[in-house]
Amino acid sequence: MSGSFNVISGSKRSLHVQVAREIARGILSGELPQGSIIPGEMALCEQFGVSRTALREAVKLLTSKGLLESRPKIGTRVVDRAYWNFLDPQLIEWMDGLADVDQFCSQFLGLRRAIEPEACALAAKFATAEQRIELSETFQKMVAVSEAEEFVQADWTSIDTKFHSLIFNATGNDFYLPFGNILTTMFVNFIVHSSEEGSTCINEHRQIYEAIMAGNSDKARQASANHLQESKHRLA
Repeated sequence: MSGSFNVISGSKRSLHVQVAREIARGILSGELPQGSIIPGEMALCEQFGVSRTALREAVKLLTSKGLLESRPKIGTRVVDRAYWNFLDPQLIEWMDGLADVDQFCSQFLGLRRAIEPEACALAAKFATAEQRIELSETFQKMVAVSEAEEFVQADWTSIDTKFHSLIFNATGNDFYLPFGNILTTMFVNFIVHSSEEGSTCINEHRQIYEAIMAGNSDKARQASANHLQESKHRLA
């Protein structure tokens, strides 16, 4: 390892998470290369200023995310990138500022194009009455924010995120739920980076909303695909 870690401070309850974050960012940035063996317990405890218990909890957390693996008589090794759990919301948060933003947002848009149109189609078919009511209330707030005399980007980002997250929750398919969580984690950075300031694409959102409310799966799928065209996002 070419660098060293700083002493961690904070509540004991969050120490292992802070340690995990620092090690993870070392891995994600390439400072801790794939396949390399990270320093031993004593060295890391001294660098971070934490107990063995906190360090072991941090390693356990990173192991669950596919970043590390421990082997007897060898040590703790950085796992190959192919096995990293990039769908983990916490891992996405830890990547902030490390990856090329254009590339990261383009990849995220690619993921959305692959799954979100079908999520909209499923929501049109399976959304419950309660979910349709919540989606309707959310869309009305989107309209209000987009038509406000003074546009507030933070307000739009919040309500836009909720709108898309509700769609994943309304699919009736539990395997879509984690993508709603990922969307919530990524959406703020994505919207700020990829959208022209003040742009809401409210008409495209309206088409998605109306198709879902009408129970028209084909139109919902097409409206979503249209909304997610790369040419409609400010990406390199």
